[in-house]
Amino acid sequence: MARRSGKAPTLATVADEAGVSRQTVSNALNSPHLLREDTLARVRRAIDVLGYSPNRAARSLRTRSSHLIGLRVAPATEGTANALMDRFLHSLVESSNGAGYHVLLFSSGDVDPLAGYDDLLRSTAVDAFVITDTYRGNPQARWLEGRGAPFVAFGRPWNEPGSTHPWVDVDGRAGVTLAVEHLVGRGHSRIAWVGWQKGSYIGEDRRAGWVDTMHEHGLPTSRLSARGDDTVEFGRRAAQASTLRALTHAATDAVRQMGQDADRLLRDQIATLENELEQLGEDRASELGKARETQRRQLEHERMVRRAKLVTLEEVQAGLERRIATMDEQ
Repeated sequence: MARRSGKAPTLATVADEAGVSRQTVSNALNSPHLLREDTLARVRRAIDVLGYSPNRAARSLRTRSSHLIGLRVAPATEGTANALMDRFLHSLVESSNGAGYHVLLFSSGDVDPLAGYDDLLRSTAVDAFVITDTYRGNPQARWLEGRGAPFVAFGRPWNEPGSTHPWVDVDGRAGVTLAVEHLVGRGHSRIAWVGWQKGSYIGEDRRAGWVDTMHEHGLPTSRLSARGDDTVEFGRRAAQASTLRALTHAATDAVRQMGQDADRLLRDQIATLENELEQLGEDRASELGKARETQRRQLEHERMVRRAKLVTLEEVQAGLERRIATMDEQ
């Protein structure tokens, strides 16, 4: 446990605590392989006891390394649905800290996506960069690569597949495939897709996972897809429209099935009536025929009512399709 005192511990106080020279403490911090194990253990124990932390400014002057990683923060967009970058930033900070680095955030505004990079690079304020905006036409990777600046991209170079700079990315297509497989496994067959505009490489990659998996299971994708802005509001409206459409389709299918069942029942009963009439005398046949005719009219009336309901539902469905036409693709 660190010892509390009024002054921050220095290299000299660590040396006094461990009973070694200041150079030995410096070696323990920067070149531990030069020390014997018992000496190194004694110095590290003193560092822990005093709660000593090396002076970062002094270390930077000596090593010409800032131990800082630059990351441009894009202006916030209200109402967006992307919470991934928040989690990514927290993970980056934690991982960098574990490696002895800190993350320096900077903003370059909306006008010039390269603003801020040149100043940090010239002043050696950072050792490397992490870039995240790997959208089409992003100039940052090419600019940094041209100046020999170390960097890594979170996101693949979509429009430059031959690029050799280091990058990491999530497999959105595989994630969507797993999601569809899960829903199919739960018995669902009408699975909708809500995604970004057609020009988005990331969105189209994820959508391909949905299309391919649906087709592998022999499931339809027509009129089940909506593309739009990356906002919570668009996602809400698209999901609502997809749900209403699914309910309308289900109701229409149910009424249509009822009509088909009624038609089969009517045909069966007519066939039965004809068979019975052939086996009866003229008087009985006339009496039974009147009763059967009444029954036939009732069945016809029920069928007409079901057909009217079907037409009404189809009109509602057509109206819904017109209202959400901007979300449809096919």
